[in-house]
Amino acid sequence: MGVQQSRRSKSRTRKKRSMWARLDTPTRMECPQCHEAKMPHRVCPSCGFYKNREAIKVNAAE
Repeated sequence: MGVQQSRRSKSRTRKKRSMWARLDTPTRMECPQCHEAKMPHRVCPSCGFYKNREAIKVNAAE
């Protein structure tokens, strides 16, 4: 049966959990087609283009 070598203190545990609060917001870039903000390396949700090709059909409700 395994025996715990040393107990992790509350402050040490809470420091580890608090690191999530320090994370930055995800990077955004401008779509070359429609110039809307989008996540890098992903299909643009507003126009449906990826790498200058239409990847998905997007219904324009304009």
